[in-house]
Amino acid sequence: MADQTFDLIVIGAGPGGYVAAIRAAQFGMTVAVAEQRETLGGVCLNEGCIPSKALLDSSEFFAQARDGFAGHGILIDPPRLDLARMMARKDDVVKKLTDGIAYLFKKNRITWLKGTARLAGRNGDLLRVEVSGNGTTPTHLLEAGKVLLATGSEAVPVPGLAFDGETVVSAREALAFDRVPEHLLVVGAGYIGLELGSVWRRLGSQVTVVEVLAKPLPATDGQVADALVRSLKKQGISFRMETRVTGIEKREGKAVVTVESSAGGRDAIACDRVLVAAGRRPVMAGLGLEPFNLAMEAGRIRVDDNYQTSAPGVYAIGDLIHGPMLAHKAMAEGEVFAERLTGEASVVDYEYIPGIVYTWPEAAGVGLTEEQLKEQGIPYAAGRFNFMANGRARCMGETEGFVKILAKSDTGRVLGIHVVGPRASDLIAEAVTVMTYGGSAADIAMTFHAHPTLAEAMKEAALDVEKRAIHA
Repeated sequence: MADQTFDLIVIGAGPGGYVAAIRAAQFGMTVAVAEQRETLGGVCLNEGCIPSKALLDSSEFFAQARDGFAGHGILIDPPRLDLARMMARKDDVVKKLTDGIAYLFKKNRITWLKGTARLAGRNGDLLRVEVSGNGTTPTHLLEAGKVLLATGSEAVPVPGLAFDGETVVSAREALAFDRVPEHLLVVGAGYIGLELGSVWRRLGSQVTVVEVLAKPLPATDGQVADALVRSLKKQGISFRMETRVTGIEKREGKAVVTVESSAGGRDAIACDRVLVAAGRRPVMAGLGLEPFNLAMEAGRIRVDDNYQTSAPGVYAIGDLIHGPMLAHKAMAEGEVFAERLTGEASVVDYEYIPGIVYTWPEAAGVGLTEEQLKEQGIPYAAGRFNFMANGRARCMGETEGFVKILAKSDTGRVLGIHVVGPRASDLIAEAVTVMTYGGSAADIAMTFHAHPTLAEAMKEAALDVEKRAIHA
């Protein structure tokens, strides 16, 4: 006999899982969430999006105090780093947000079970889920008409660089170093590697990024990626592109990493920490999926428009299914999943999922890149405006970067917007809204943008699509 029966059981309490649970509960469903962590929020809140942004902001303040205040006429003694206090602040930010989700669970009468969950077969029309206690809680057998898999993803190890939690680490450990590494080697020039490399560079580390591809951030518009790398190089980050790691030798807590370039050059890099940020993979081990024989596609679970897998009653969202592994994508899917259960015709606009790199300057983009438009043979017009000519950026002393708008040649409909510069992560929201509603560059150009604001760069780029920018 099952301990309890619910309308919906969610396995995993990350951004996708907890949003799906709350939205389903708002519709009056009885919902249980199984999570093996002691806190809610998944990788994003506990060891990803939130702690990394807390450290990015703190380290940027430190760098500004050290390198930027004098330019504003603020003269201070060289700042000293209290890393323990910085980490404590990061942990406090995480705690407040995870506690907030726990409060929302109580408010919406969601049952939270701590432990490792797996599908345990069927009982007629009901699915069975076993939640194994973590040592302080008992094992439960639950039943529900529907089960949502939302277990997220984990860091992918590189062959020959096994994670040891000390010398060779993932983002989890790199967000909690107890001292600033003298030399941090970052394997992978994606957004995780560049963001965490930026944190530790600002705090005093020598940082070297090794990337097997010819360019970093392959899904990012080429001009944006190039501009970002130029800025990061000026900040002191070294890049070794088209280079792969071929071996590592550990000596007294340090590492000597052997690398080989595509041209055949081979040398060794001495460092004291190696951050492997070469990608992530879905977490599916131990979920008891084998008897259900779920249909797969490119290593992900295949789902239909309702996020149902090939097994009736079993659903999946987030990093387990197609699309970019982003928290906001999983959150949108969680919401739409619950709404479609009730018959609503909600959809996720996968064409308009923004991607963001929270370095400084930031980079953000939505829609097609200029490279993709050329590959697909789509006629387009491009407008661009540099922050150098933006009044607010000048006042801030943050003039690096630009806004680029790509629009269809005949109609002006926006096909892609790409930003590198101050607060690109916030500016991209306007771009997503315009594209979601099928807007044109002329629509942006005709919309009021307060002066002086960074957002005026968006208006000027839209004007530049027709080569009528005022301040260019």
